Amino acid sequence: MNGLDWAVLIGYFAVMVAIGVWSHKRVDSVSDFFTAGGKMPWWLSGISHHMSGYSAVMFTGYAGIAYTYGVTSFVTWSFPIALGIAIGSRLFAPRINRLRSRLHVASPLEYLKNRYDLRTQQALAWSGMLLKIVDVGAKWAAIATLLSVFTGVSLNQGILITGAVTAVYCTIGGLWADALTELGQFVIQLLAGIAMFVAVVLELGDHGGFLGAWDQPELKGHGEPLVGPYGTVFLLAFLFIKLFEYNGGMLNQAQRYMATRDAREAARSARLSAVLWLVWPLVLFFPMWMSPLLVESQKADGSDSYALMTEQLLPHGLLGLVVVGFFSHTMAMCSSDANAIAAVFTRDVAPVLSARARAWGERSGLVAARVTTVVFLGLSMAVATQVDSPTFKDIITVVIKWVAGLMGPIAIPMMLGLLRPFRRSGPTAALVSWGMGLVAFWLVNYPIHWAVEGGVPLEYQVSIPLAVSLVLYVVVGFVRPEDTEERVAVIERVNSDGGGEGVALPVPAGEAGVPVKD
Repeated sequence: MNGLDWAVLIGYFAVMVAIGVWSHKRVDSVSDFFTAGGKMPWWLSGISHHMSGYSAVMFTGYAGIAYTYGVTSFVTWSFPIALGIAIGSRLFAPRINRLRSRLHVASPLEYLKNRYDLRTQQALAWSGMLLKIVDVGAKWAAIATLLSVFTGVSLNQGILITGAVTAVYCTIGGLWADALTELGQFVIQLLAGIAMFVAVVLELGDHGGFLGAWDQPELKGHGEPLVGPYGTVFLLAFLFIKLFEYNGGMLNQAQRYMATRDAREAARSARLSAVLWLVWPLVLFFPMWMSPLLVESQKADGSDSYALMTEQLLPHGLLGLVVVGFFSHTMAMCSSDANAIAAVFTRDVAPVLSARARAWGERSGLVAARVTTVVFLGLSMAVATQVDSPTFKDIITVVIKWVAGLMGPIAIPMMLGLLRPFRRSGPTAALVSWGMGLVAFWLVNYPIHWAVEGGVPLEYQVSIPLAVSLVLYVVVGFVRPEDTEERVAVIERVNSDGGGEGVALPVPAGEAGVPVKD
């Protein structure tokens, strides 16, 4: 990078901070901070939902998959996400919006206290927060390593720079700042992605052109949709996982649905995100599929291929823009995660731990939300310094294995608890499915993986925990139904429009912070 590239990068950071400062004026309450007060336009929510699903791992771990295997990187990653969100636009998005518009909650997990009980809510909240710290830590490590490749700064310095800038805008501006910066980041990503696409297409003239390049020996097998460890079982497992994860199971996407005005707007937001996930990754992935023709990766897994192409093909200025594109992905995801986890802690966890937290007003609650956001970012940055990022292998392992494998036990009770067919499943079903799903993850990924020659295939490592949680959630619900009148009432409120608008969520007597009447 030269002075022009640095100017683009520093200018980007300055604009992100400026958006955060401007967004500060729109945040007057906890609801504004976590759900934009339900005033976010559906198109902004949809773009924000789309952007919050990316990170620099796209340009490292998945670039390595594209370099090694070709189009399966799209078929087994972004396509299942697009399909899962499209299904969720009818199944989950409207119901998640009604959590805010009808039950008046600001955290995606806040309703679980009434849908199940306090123990279930706390189990899902704590496990979700811990998983997100590790997940976001991997994202910081990925972008910091890219920064070190282009600029020469150390890994820890890169983590500090990106984390500090993200902390400024998302802490002072809340979800509004996240969404508006993600809109700007989407525009940057659009320009950078098209620049890289055009640069690669121009280079293909010496390799048979746009269509003829696929016949080159370096791309043998790259046109196959399912190859290597990414076969049919992996595709089906990933589709099922992403159906839950990208419709709210990982919390930050749920906030985008909650931020829209009503259930219809939430569904439109989801459909826009689904279309973007179906179309835009094709532009991003094409240069990665062609990378074996243009560069020789220095890493065994090909994870440095996209960075090498960027340095080789783009002039200064555009190089800085693509580097900014790397940052835009990661900062979008990490800031949205920080906001979601701050909502879970301040709304779901802190009131259980502290009597003072139960008495927070709007001002003190807003201060607590901002402090929690900073603490979460600090913890995730600390985790990032422990990731073995020079190999990139550990990053993609965390993202695919840990997040996909552990998301299911957390998401199953949260997401299926919204649906009428699962009304019989109460706190016992939720806790059993959650606990045994975690146990299944540990068994499959460690003792069994070590005992099986060649290890357990990746598709089973990520799918078995979710399958165990799903089966137990349904079976225990039938064996021990706990569909009380109060729990069914919560389900009905999020499954129907009209009748009860504006009714706040009742809190069972005797739970933390709620006095018991004599």
